[in-house]
Amino acid sequence: MIDDEASFQNLRRDIRFGAMAVAAVAAASVLGQFATHPNLVPWYASMAKPSFNPPNWVFAPVWTALYVLMAFAVWRILRLPPSEQRRAALIAFFVQLALNAAWSWMFFAMQSPLLGLINIVPQLIAITWTIVLFARLDRIATPCLVPLFAWVAFATALNFELWRLNG
Repeated sequence: MIDDEASFQNLRRDIRFGAMAVAAVAAASVLGQFATHPNLVPWYASMAKPSFNPPNWVFAPVWTALYVLMAFAVWRILRLPPSEQRRAALIAFFVQLALNAAWSWMFFAMQSPLLGLINIVPQLIAITWTIVLFARLDRIATPCLVPLFAWVAFATALNFELWRLNG
């Protein structure tokens, strides 16, 4: 009976942390979409783009997959016992998540590839730092953030070229 009660409490805690993880990541996604969607046409559509610019339809499925992986990764960290390492990892995660949402406002809403570039470089550093901190805590959460790093590294090159071509 005691094991059943402890299992039930752990399940409730896991569900609560899962809801927190999904809500935080979904909020960043929705905030970013508010800035992005109204500026795709005509502003972004009219920009000169580098040869490696993906078609617009690629972005939604890629970001959906990345956000799912991010939510899963942070859920894994949230479930760990409180510690200074966990706290630092969560701070790093939420800093990179805030920068992620802010990028859309800087690049799209302000229609400024330069501001996007000013955001995305520290964002890439914050993602790297998050991966390092997650690696100290959870071997499953860590690789979930590697695709995010790869995509944002690609997005950094893309953002730079958009700035260069349209500056």
